[in-house]
Amino acid sequence: MSLSPLLSSGLQGFHSATQGMQGAAQKIVHAGVEVKGSEPVSVEESVVDLKVYQRSAEASAKVVKTADEVLGTLLDVLA
Repeated sequence: MSLSPLLSSGLQGFHSATQGMQGAAQKIVHAGVEVKGSEPVSVEESVVDLKVYQRSAEASAKVVKTADEVLGTLLDVLA
């Protein structure tokens, strides 16, 4: 049984969520600042996006934690 794909998936999900949170935070920072040729930024939508990415990061962290626990159990069984 290989845990590598599980760990990789969890870490990749966490990385993607972190990038999403940074993007949403940037949109919140720039809300209210008019930039020529740009559409206005909805603060409410950006806050919702931030919360969605937060939940995604939490779920990915649980995947990594579960993989760690499974690995620990396997090592205990094999020892």
